[in-house]
Parts: sequence; C-alpha cells; structure tokens
Amino acid sequence: MDPSAKIRSLLSGGQCELAEVAREFDRLSTGDAVAAARSLSGRRMQRPLWTLAASAPSTKTEDLLPPDYEPMKPVRFFGKNSLPAFTQFEKICCRAPAGQDSDRLWGYNETRVRGVVGPGYFVVHDTPESASGGTAFDYTMLPQRPADGWPRIKPNDAGLSRFVYNGTIDYMRRVARDVFIGSATRGDKPMDSYFVLVREPI
Repeated sequence: MDPSAKIRSLLSGGQCELAEVAREFDRLSTGDAVAAARSLSGRRMQRPLWTLAASAPSTKTEDLLPPDYEPMKPVRFFGKNSLPAFTQFEKICCRAPAGQDSDRLWGYNETRVRGVVGPGYFVVHDTPESASGGTAFDYTMLPQRPADGWPRIKPNDAGLSRFVYNGTIDYMRRVARDVFIGSATRGDKPMDSYFVLVREPI
C-alpha cells in the first residue's frame, strides 16, 4: 500500500491512534509527506485528524520554527485545506526580528488566487489558554513589515480578503515531526474548516 493510501486508510477506519499516523508521516520524504497530506481531501479526512491530534502535547510557536532560526528567513509550509475548491496553498513564515515580535512568526498565504483575495498576512503566536490549540495563525494581526521578496502587506478587512481572512484565527495541533493540522475559527466560533501543513526541511 502506498503511503498516501495507508494514511487515508488509518483515518477512515476510525480506530487508529495519532502515533500510527505520525509514524507513517515521519518515515516519508518531504515530497511524499506533502503528497500524502494533499491526498487528505475534505472534512471526512481532515476532521478525524484534527480530533486525533488533540492527544498530542500542546503546540508552541517554537514547534513551527525553532527560536534560534534565522530571523526573516522564509520557510514554506505546504498545505491542503478541506474546502471544495482552491485546496492547495503554501503558508510562508519567518521568525520576526529581535525586538519586533521576536517570540512570534510573521507570514502570508501563497495561493493561485492571491491576486484576487490578497496575500492573507498573519502573525503566529502562542495561545496556551485555548483548548483548541497552543498556537494560532492570527489574521486579526499583521506583521510590522514583509520579508524580502514578499508581497505588499494588505489589511485583511479590505476588498475580497474580508471574505476569506478577516477575523479568522486558525488554531494548530501537531500531527508528526513536520506535519501540523489547523482548525479555522471566526469570532471565536469553529468553522468546521481544516487544513494540513507539511514544513519544508529546515
């Protein structure tokens, strides 16, 4: 059985443990892990993974990028969301400079429709008080400046961005070494919308 099929089988069976899914992801190359993650289509696959990941230790921002990672150096997280269309994307993140949100990450979304809906800038910060997840991609906050080569920062409440990003906070849980799953909320209400991320090697 190919890796993608094995992971889908585990999640659709309803009887697996998170450790089983983590083992399957951790033995894959980055390319194969991205392919496996992007084979998890819709809520039917991603909602069970979100539920399973509740058993993992609470995520911290340093799990996404370590504290000693070079500030303003971008890292890609390859994503797949549970929406019906435009499901593949990348979240591009970096550590903020020392003295400027240095305990946080800055980033934006790279999608096929970025020219239409905007870059969807966010700030990643710890949310230890939340039962949903210990780290959040927070679209109600904007980075102080873009990294080199990033698009111009635009507010998420302007234009078509407001229908996609405005007021959204995505809470994160860890699935495997380089794999995470998020759940979107708006106005503190879960949207029953999910996404899987695979971090490139760092």
